[in-house]
Amino acid sequence: MTISTGNQGVCIVNQIFIYLHFVWKFKMEKGLELFFEGFLKKESVFFDKKALQVSYTPEIIHHREEQIKQIANILAPSLKGDRPSNVFVYGKTGTGKTLTTKHTTQRLMEIAKRENIPLGVVYLNCKLKRSSDTEYRLIAQLAAELGKNIPSTGLPTEEVYKAFVKALNKNKQNYIIILDEIDQLVHKAGDNVIYNLTRLNEESESQISIIGISNDIMFIDNLDPRVKSSLSEEEIVFPPYNALQIQSILKQRAEIAFNKEALSQGVIEKCAAYAARDHGDARRALELLRVAGEISDRKNSKIILIDHIDEAEEKIDRDRILDIVTTQPKQYHIILFSILSLKPNRNNVLFTGEVYELYKTLCNKTNTSTLTQRRVSDIISEFDMLGMINAKVISKGRYGRTREISVEIPEAMLPQIKKIIEESIKL
Repeated sequence: MTISTGNQGVCIVNQIFIYLHFVWKFKMEKGLELFFEGFLKKESVFFDKKALQVSYTPEIIHHREEQIKQIANILAPSLKGDRPSNVFVYGKTGTGKTLTTKHTTQRLMEIAKRENIPLGVVYLNCKLKRSSDTEYRLIAQLAAELGKNIPSTGLPTEEVYKAFVKALNKNKQNYIIILDEIDQLVHKAGDNVIYNLTRLNEESESQISIIGISNDIMFIDNLDPRVKSSLSEEEIVFPPYNALQIQSILKQRAEIAFNKEALSQGVIEKCAAYAARDHGDARRALELLRVAGEISDRKNSKIILIDHIDEAEEKIDRDRILDIVTTQPKQYHIILFSILSLKPNRNNVLFTGEVYELYKTLCNKTNTSTLTQRRVSDIISEFDMLGMINAKVISKGRYGRTREISVEIPEAMLPQIKKIIEESIKL
């Protein structure tokens, strides 16, 4: 009897638990349903949010008339069947390099299609796609863009090139290949791939021209001389936007993106000021405006306020830094960890030599091959370009030059970043 009563009690408890779980689940699902229904009915500050996205190409590109003219002049011979020069486009992040290049090539293709001119444009972002991790994958991806599918692994690289040339010849038209973030390709696959691509014109009936786009203004100087001479037949520099130029860009996009009177006074100016401070990065200004609009919506505000811009700035900085740290390769993690570990020891100012010494020690601890001091210095420059550190070149007289490094990452984020890196390098 005692055993039977005990089992009966357990049964009742289980049934109560199942019932309570069912009630909780029902309320959660009903709550979500009501939330999404409410969201659909809620007014938004946005009219067409796509106008604030990086992928959006406006009809008119402001403040890049000179660069558009330069690219157009270089590519125009392709309309007569001639091979244009290769072009190297560089400038800091958010200066309109990709936007201007896409805009110009799109207009070029419109004319080519209208006049039945055999011409093709292939765009590849070497940072976003794994297809640029190796020379094999890059050529396989380019062949796929021309309709020739190649296995992602398994063939000799020479065979992949042959298949790519066959695809070029089959279509019997010239191609302009845009390699965005070309520096990422070279870091992963080496610069020989660029040289091999430029040499394909000697064995193909269809001619190819390369437009390389990079945020790294020092990238071209570190290439093999053969590659440098073949790639940078023409160079176009994109200067940073100033605050007034960014304001006009934001006003153009805001007219499309937001409902009328959704922006309070001073919002555009505040966004432009933040972006001008960050090397004239128009992309960042657009992102600030978009995130501020999303914050406004979540707070059920019908107007975007300056306070929303400040909140957006803090959120973007936090998310961007964590994203950058998470996606960096192991060598970059060790170098950044060296900088962050030394930071408290020298009043927030370090020198390249100190960082390199600790970097070598950490490489030994983690069984990682050691890069040269020059390569480590290049990576430090990349962190500077990303805004995570400030690396100022100073002269030490007869002892040469070095970099004076200070950390720009907010203090509150340092423990979280160190933890991410420690797990990555298994320190």
